Amino acid sequence: MNSTARVLPALTELNRFFWTGGQDGQLRFLHCSSCSTYIHPPLPVCPHCQGGELTPRVVSGQGRIEALTENHQAWREEQQVPYAIAIVSLDDQPGLQMTSNIVGCDPQSAYIGQQVRVVFEAIEDIYLPLFTPA
Repeated sequence: MNSTARVLPALTELNRFFWTGGQDGQLRFLHCSSCSTYIHPPLPVCPHCQGGELTPRVVSGQGRIEALTENHQAWREEQQVPYAIAIVSLDDQPGLQMTSNIVGCDPQSAYIGQQVRVVFEAIEDIYLPLFTPA
């Protein structure tokens, strides 16, 4: 996807680590020290145990595609179509998922169950986590 077509997220104290952490090529999620659960998207308390001791931790960045769609609608004039959007399950914990684009391959070649790994697209001070076939 063309970076000029992306709308960048607003950085907050709660999510800054996630959107800027890719500078070193590492994907980070909040981790609860009370119940050892990774949390995404970032929340102020753990939804599993209501613990408040949450710190960003590096995860593997490896996972598989759980759900997938190929989008043919350009939402902005600069946006290239088609592109693939997927829900990716991370290998680090059952139920740990995120939605992102699949890049580095033809959108039609991506498939449910495919192993993927994180890559980052740097735009200004934001590092967007995307996934590519592993």
